[in-house]
Amino acid sequence: MDNMSRTLSRVESGDGTLIAYEQRGDGPPVVLVSGALCTSAAEAPLAGLLASRFSVFTYDRRGRGASGDTAPYAVEREIEDLAAVIGEAGGAASVHGTSSGAALALRAAAAGLPITQLSVYEPPYDPDEEPGAPPPPYEHRMRALLADDRRGEALAVFLGEMGVPPEARDAMRGTPMWADMEAVAPTLVYDHEVMAGGGVPTAMLSGIGTRVMVVDGGMSPPFMREAARLAAQALPRGRHRTLTGQTHEVAPHVLAPLLLEFFSA
Repeated sequence: MDNMSRTLSRVESGDGTLIAYEQRGDGPPVVLVSGALCTSAAEAPLAGLLASRFSVFTYDRRGRGASGDTAPYAVEREIEDLAAVIGEAGGAASVHGTSSGAALALRAAAAGLPITQLSVYEPPYDPDEEPGAPPPPYEHRMRALLADDRRGEALAVFLGEMGVPPEARDAMRGTPMWADMEAVAPTLVYDHEVMAGGGVPTAMLSGIGTRVMVVDGGMSPPFMREAARLAAQALPRGRHRTLTGQTHEVAPHVLAPLLLEFFSA
């Protein structure tokens, strides 16, 4: 998509925080919700692929990119942020969420936001945990480091927990990618609040009446694929799809055709 096809704006959320968003294309509205350490820029490739048929909204979640932030944090404020973007999209919209953004989108649907249909890619639930379980030790360490504004160390702890080897983390330090991730590292706490203990929230999911597609990658870790299956099973109108050969870092050109089909139905 060229720059002439994009509109950059801000909308005021419920607590007065300004949320930055971009709009691409024309057609029925679709809002994309990004995962941990990502800004709306991460969603741009997928948005460009969907904009041929939809009016696609991407936004910086609070504390990231060009969006503001207001203390104290609460998941309800992030749900209000999404509601504000949906309001800008016309008052109701299809939504796609990735990773922790998928978990946020599901919580928003459960809260009654006007989401006409919802797609989620690998909400990072742990099928072996109970919803509301105590935070794991690494989370306590990460929060303590962030409280001391030791963002780089907190980021390294998080990436290590996600399976990134020490040598890969060391190679990233000093790069623009590391600087971008370090800038939004405090929002890792927000993502952990969204996950609410990490287990598959079957009770919450069972109350979502929206049509929902839960997608996973065929080469993703088994626990993520099992979590996707259980989430789809718990949703009254859920369906489960697997993208062969994909991992948690799904390729936009592989995901886009599935979303175009689902959101056009």
